This record gives sequence, C-alpha cells and structure tokens, in this order.
Amino acid sequence: MTNSAVSTSPAATFPRNPGMPLDLDRIEGARVNLSAVERRASTLTTRRSVKKEWQAAWLVKAITCIDLTTLSGDDTPDRVARLCAKARAPLRADLVDALGLPAMPTVGAVCVYPTMVAPAVRSLAGSGIPVASVATGFPAGLMPLKLRLAEIRYAVEEGADEIDIVISRALVFRGDWQQLYDEIVAMREACGDAHMKAILATGELASLRSVYRASWVAMMAGADFIKTSTGKEPVNATLPVGLTMVRALRDYGEATGHLIGFKPAGGLKSAKDALAWFTLMKEEMGNRWLQPDLFRFGASSMLGDIERQIEHFVTGRYSTGHRHAVA
Repeated sequence: MTNSAVSTSPAATFPRNPGMPLDLDRIEGARVNLSAVERRASTLTTRRSVKKEWQAAWLVKAITCIDLTTLSGDDTPDRVARLCAKARAPLRADLVDALGLPAMPTVGAVCVYPTMVAPAVRSLAGSGIPVASVATGFPAGLMPLKLRLAEIRYAVEEGADEIDIVISRALVFRGDWQQLYDEIVAMREACGDAHMKAILATGELASLRSVYRASWVAMMAGADFIKTSTGKEPVNATLPVGLTMVRALRDYGEATGHLIGFKPAGGLKSAKDALAWFTLMKEEMGNRWLQPDLFRFGASSMLGDIERQIEHFVTGRYSTGHRHAVA
C-alpha cells in the first residue's frame, strides 16, 4: 500500500490519500440513477447566477485553479517557456491594479508532456508554480505497464511535481477491477512524492455507473485527484459526469476521512464554463473544494476568456480575443 505523507499539492496541509484495500463488494454494488444525475446537473447553472464583483472574484479564483496546459505534437521548449510566462502573469498588470489585488495571481500548475518537463521547471523556477506531466502512454494508455511506469519515473526525475496518469479503459469494460487497482497502485508508487491525478477518460467509459466505479477504484489505489478526461476523447468533461465523480469522492471521503481532489478537463474554454464547474463544487462539496489543492481545471484557452471577462468588468467594454492570447 502507499504511504500517507503530507500532500505535495500547493498549500495543502492534509495527509495524502494512502489508499485502501480493494473492496469489490462496494464496487460491484454501485448504482447510479442516470435521470436523477441529469436532472440535478441541469439545474446547477439555472437556479442561481454570480454577477458583477462576485463574478469577477470567482474568475480570479478560477485562474488559481487552472492547470495551464499544452499537449500538442508541435510543442517546443520555447513554446513551453511562453506558456510558463503566462502562468506567472495570467492577468495584465493594469487589470490586477484595477481590481485592487494585493499581488499577481498565478495558475495552479503548468501541464506538459514528459519531454517538456525540464524546460517548464527551468521557466518556472522560483515561482512556486508546480509542473504537472501527463504519463503512462497518454492519451490512450495502450503501452506495456513497465513502460508506463518508466515514463512516470522519467517525468519525476525531470522535476515534475504532479503526474496525470491514464487508466486502462479495457479493464473497466470487462470489469477487471483487481488488475485496474493493481496498475494504479504501481503507478502511485512510481510517482513517489509527486501528486498523482488519475484520468478516467470518462467519454470512453460508456456509462455513469462505470465512471463511479472507476473513480472508487482509483481512489482506493491511492489517487490524490480524479480527473475526467484527456481532452482527446470525442466527449470530454460534462456536468453529469462531474457530478457522478464528485459524489464518488464525497462518498470516499465519508468512508475514509481522506480528501480527494477533482479535475475536469477537455472542452473547457470559457469563463462561463469556469463558473458552472465552480457552482458544482461549491454546492456539492463546499468552499474547501474551491482551492487549487483540491480542484483544478485542465484548460488553456479558458484563461484568455476569463481575462477578457475581467477586462469587461473593469472597463465596461469587451476587447477582441487576440488581446488575451494564452502565450
């Protein structure tokens, strides 16, 4: 089993999830009421809204929860360096001054491929912003386990503070929960002190019941975060899926006393998206899960729209999108 060292996520002071033995009775007995989940998810953004200065405050908070991400085939060290510069200063200085913020906010992390970890570490030196790396054959995970573990170790050796692993979807399809559990335990051990986020690729899991079960297996195996998507699936983060995963981590917390983080990723592009997911977390989990040690957005273009909306709050005018490029 994994250890229970203090979490290495930013500002976290709570013990890491040590995992627990696989409880097949709990997994096999899990049920999800699809219509109830969809009905609840549909009301999240309609029953109340956040306006004016409250909206601006939420959007500033959202910036601190973004895993600013580049996972493209044409990534280069220079491109990563530009992304890291944006991570250090995600808002224009005049907007920071106009909002009366005591300091420039920074993003939750910068997320890159393993070969881009070292450039990101160099670019973020002294900033306190962690570097996250995808691993384990991202996005499909269709590599031998020993190679997936080697990729984790490589990313950690390069300086990654957080590792976003992908699960084997085939193990979920055939209900091989023991092998899925064993693989994630091995991945958590390979991460060492690095924070581990388990990507479930929910758009490929076919049902919310499978999403709930896979969430539990990942947490039992020691995941610090559960994450919706790679961003490469046909369907990525949706509110019904998010609600299902959040209920799973809430149930796990009630059963074990351990805090588990949540990261929606894929298709999150607007400030409106950020407000919707914050609403979900606030209503289901409370204010504690609006902090970057327990909640992250996997996004890049979202930041540009957040900055644009904040400028509208400050000036009363919308600027063109090219004034808020990510990097």
